[in-house]
Amino acid sequence: MSTLLERITSEPGKCGGRPCIRGLRIRVIDVLDLLAAGRSHAQIVEELPDLELDDIKAALAFAAKRVDHPLIAAE
Repeated sequence: MSTLLERITSEPGKCGGRPCIRGLRIRVIDVLDLLAAGRSHAQIVEELPDLELDDIKAALAFAAKRVDHPLIAAE
């Protein structure tokens, strides 16, 4: 998984510092939105030809890592 996550980059001057795919101006959220809209991996690569299938996997792995945090219960 760590090699997939290396595909995710953040640069202050690019897309407002938001996480992007391999330094491209394709944000992780763009890929996630397309998946959420029901697009298949093949459709996304066709729509964004600079992407590779591993980039989509990397976006999913990045999102999974970001939301994996313990829930702190209020007492």
